[in-house]
Amino acid sequence: MSDPSPIRAVKGMNDVLPDAMPRWHRLEAAFRETARRYGYGEVRTPLVEPTPLFVRSIGEATDIVSKEMYTFVDKGDDMLTLRPEGTASAVRAYVEHSVNGQEPVSKWYYLGPMFRRERPARGRYRQFWQAGLECFGDPGPQIDAEMIEMVVTLLSSLGVQDIEVLVNSLGSRETRGRYRETLRAFLQPHEARLSEESKQRLITNPLRILDSKSPTDQEICAGAPSILDLLDEADKKHFDELTQTLTALGTKFRVEPKLVRGLDYYSRTLFEIQGKGGELGAQNALCGGGRYDGLVKELGGPDVPSIGFAMGLERILLALPNEANVRSLDAVVVVTEPSMNVKAAVLLKSLRDAGLTAEGDLRGQSMKSQLRRAEKLGARTVIILGPAEEARGVVQLKDMRARHQEDVTHAEVIAAVRTRLAMDAPIDGATR
Repeated sequence: MSDPSPIRAVKGMNDVLPDAMPRWHRLEAAFRETARRYGYGEVRTPLVEPTPLFVRSIGEATDIVSKEMYTFVDKGDDMLTLRPEGTASAVRAYVEHSVNGQEPVSKWYYLGPMFRRERPARGRYRQFWQAGLECFGDPGPQIDAEMIEMVVTLLSSLGVQDIEVLVNSLGSRETRGRYRETLRAFLQPHEARLSEESKQRLITNPLRILDSKSPTDQEICAGAPSILDLLDEADKKHFDELTQTLTALGTKFRVEPKLVRGLDYYSRTLFEIQGKGGELGAQNALCGGGRYDGLVKELGGPDVPSIGFAMGLERILLALPNEANVRSLDAVVVVTEPSMNVKAAVLLKSLRDAGLTAEGDLRGQSMKSQLRRAEKLGARTVIILGPAEEARGVVQLKDMRARHQEDVTHAEVIAAVRTRLAMDAPIDGATR
C-alpha cells in the first residue's frame, strides 16, 4: 500500500506560486531591460556542469566547494555538480565556443536558478535565483565603474532604499598572495581567540576571516593591515581611475579595505552593493562582484580580462517596497447562466487572439461569486454574457475601476476593453 502522506519540497527549495509572480516579473523585466540598454546579451548555460569547473575556478578551499556544492556521480561515472554560481559556467561557455576569436569585447547577462547546500535563512535558499553580468575583453577601470553604476541605477529604479556602494582592490594574483601571508602573520598571534571557523581559514584562506561575523574575529581584524598598502603601481592606477570614474558618474561609494569575496578568482576591483527597505532586515548585502582577469586562462582559454557581478533575486525582492501582489487581467468573462458557456468560450478566444489577457469562470458559479473572483484577479473590465443581452446582440461591459457599466456590441468589445486599458499605465511597464 502506498504512503498517503503528502510529499514536501526539499528543504531550502521553495515554490513560487502565481500570486507572488508579479513582483518577480517586474524585477526580471527591469533587470533584462537595464542589461539591454547597457549592451548586454543573454547567455543560458546548463544547470549541471562538470565538477572540476567549480573546483578550478572557485577554489577548493572555499566554503562553496568544500561544503555547499550539490555533487553527484551520474550513470556514466562522470562527476557532476548543480551550478552554485553563474560566472564559472559563463567562462566555460566563452572558452568552449572560442568567443574571443569572434569579437574583442563580449557583454553577457544571465538569469536562472543556482544551488548551494547552505543553511536556509530569510532570503537565502538552497535553490535560489540569481541574475548577473559578465564582460570579457575590456581591461579598463571604466567598464568596472559602468557596471557598478548600472546596478545602482537598476536598484534605484526599483525603489531600493539607502543604497551604499563598497569598493576595494585585491590587486594582482601576486599582490593577493603577498597579502595572504601578511594577514596570516598578523592573525597568528591571535589564533587562540579566533572562532573555530576562522582558525581553519587561517590555514586555508585567511582573507575570509575579514568577512567573519564573529564579534571577536571582527575586533581582532579591526587592526589588520590593508591590502591597499600592498598594491603595485599598475594596481593603484587602476583603482584610482575606478574611483575617479565613479565620482564623475555621480555614483557615491565608500572604499572598504576589508571587503573580500568568498571566491578565489577575483583580482583588482571588488565591490559590494548594500541597501535597506522592505523586509530585508540586517542582512543588507544585495549584490557583489569584481574582476577575474585570470579566470579565462585558468579554464583553458586565452588571457582575457573580465569582470562580473551577481545578485540574488530573493534578496532583492525582500528589499523592494511592500506592494500588492495582484495578478492583473485585462478582462474576465462572466455568464449569467451555464447556457452561455459556449458563447463565453468563443469570446475568450477572440480576446486572447487580439493579444489581451482574459479569463472566464464557467463552473456554474453564481454571478456574485464570479464578480468577486474577477475583482480578486485584478481584472480591468468584466464582460457579462446573458440570454437577454444575447437577444439584443450586446454584452454588458463593467469597468471595475470606474464602477461603470454599459452595453456594447460584440464587434465593439475588443476596442472597448482597449480603451479602458489605455486609461491606466500597464502595471509591468509593457505596451500592447
